[in-house]
Amino acid sequence: MIDNTTIFLETQNRKADHIRICLEDNVQSSEITTGLEKYRFDHVCLPELNREDIDISTTFLGKYLGAPLLISSMTGGTEKAGVINRRLAEVAQEYKLAMGVGSQRIIIEKPEVADTFAMRKYAPDVLLLANLGAVQLNYKYGVDECLKIIDILEADALILHINPLQEFIQPRGDVNFRGLLEKISKLCQQLPVPVIAKEVGNGISGDMAAQLIMAGVKAIDVAGAGGTSWALVESERAETALQRRLGKTFGDWGIPTAECIISVRSIAPQIPLIASGGLRNGLDVAKAIALGADIAGLAMPFLQAAAVSQANIIELTEILIAEITTVLFCTASSSLYQFKQYPNLYKIGNY
Repeated sequence: MIDNTTIFLETQNRKADHIRICLEDNVQSSEITTGLEKYRFDHVCLPELNREDIDISTTFLGKYLGAPLLISSMTGGTEKAGVINRRLAEVAQEYKLAMGVGSQRIIIEKPEVADTFAMRKYAPDVLLLANLGAVQLNYKYGVDECLKIIDILEADALILHINPLQEFIQPRGDVNFRGLLEKISKLCQQLPVPVIAKEVGNGISGDMAAQLIMAGVKAIDVAGAGGTSWALVESERAETALQRRLGKTFGDWGIPTAECIISVRSIAPQIPLIASGGLRNGLDVAKAIALGADIAGLAMPFLQAAAVSQANIIELTEILIAEITTVLFCTASSSLYQFKQYPNLYKIGNY
């Protein structure tokens, strides 16, 4: 029988492996793209704007954001992860960006690592998102555990990440996804904060979003395909030839991010919508918002910067803000609201 200490060490080692693999190995999708490259903006040569007139601030789930950016859920539970999260939280506070943390399941297994997630003291004003795998609702996790991780983070919302492919390939993954929609529905009714449904890089379709919204989910993070492939990540961690083969075979599985955004927005015009999955710069962010997202989440660029220094995160943030502002300037948009009303986006080529 596996004891709690063994489970904790395995979870902690997995988290450390995920950071190392994402930073050191090529685990980006290669045959599938985000689909954002299929779109271009109409250039406005006389925007009739002063750059200083442009406002890229917004609100999401009732919280002010200085830019439409989410530092997507990545990590926690190890010493290195704690350093990364602190650096990210301090920059999120400075620029008023939203921030999510990695899966907090490990806190339940080992409460002493809670400090590696508890970022509210570094980011008192930001939209802060707790995180748990939805599948854990089938493995003895429920309202009490969710309340605990929300309280530790002092979170504004809870992300339930949905990752069937990753769990299927992962050594000793949790693969019982039966009956989860009903459990998600009951959880949404009982929690004091909104629940966000998020994939991890394989996408949420419009049909699936409709079911999740009916269940009570208050926001969707599509996390589409075209960026980091968690099938490839788990392939690098494989303990058997079968697991390694599965990870390679399904490394490009999923729905491109652009298609997810369009699909979800078409069936749910009012749902708060996060675009993530392979976004790498401010132009990607602007395209995702023009297609219907409210804000955009980036993980890999922030992880790479945070692994080096806080100064690198600040530099990346300044670049992203400048890129988004450039798009608004060159599309004659003085605000995100105006930009979303008249995005000047078109599809190119023979796509």
